[in-house]
Amino acid sequence: MVIWARGVPGPGFVAGVVVSTWLDTASPAGTIAWLLIAHPPPRRPGETAGRIEAGLRGMAGALGLRAASRHVPVVGDRLTARGPHLALDYGHPDFCLRVPRPAPRWLGYVLNGGAVCLVVCLDAIAAGAGPGLIEERLRRTAERDRVLVGATGLRHGGPRGHR
Repeated sequence: MVIWARGVPGPGFVAGVVVSTWLDTASPAGTIAWLLIAHPPPRRPGETAGRIEAGLRGMAGALGLRAASRHVPVVGDRLTARGPHLALDYGHPDFCLRVPRPAPRWLGYVLNGGAVCLVVCLDAIAAGAGPGLIEERLRRTAERDRVLVGATGLRHGGPRGHR
């Protein structure tokens, strides 16, 4: 069962996304934690590239993300922590996305107030894709304005984020 709220996909869709994190310490802007959300090619009954893109656009719209070719908007603090676990408030009123097992350095940077560049890639990225493939896919996809970005961080206080 897929639950959609105001164009924002529910847990059935979110369970199928690819999430990747990495820490860039060589950026001209200083250290940046990256959080990528993408989707593998259609593989389930009834799943199409169009439906997948609609779900990703619903998430990106609710997050306030913009094309990577434009100014990176600050979308507010969307991450919450409970111990070593992080969840992303992606705009659904009842559900959040759990960030799966980030590396200790990435997690430490974010927990200490570091900025996170949130990226939604509208082109398919297979689960288990390595850094080289992800980097190439993001570069080619960004050239066509199909990478949506925003800056976020850790939310302090407030109950939202763990469901």
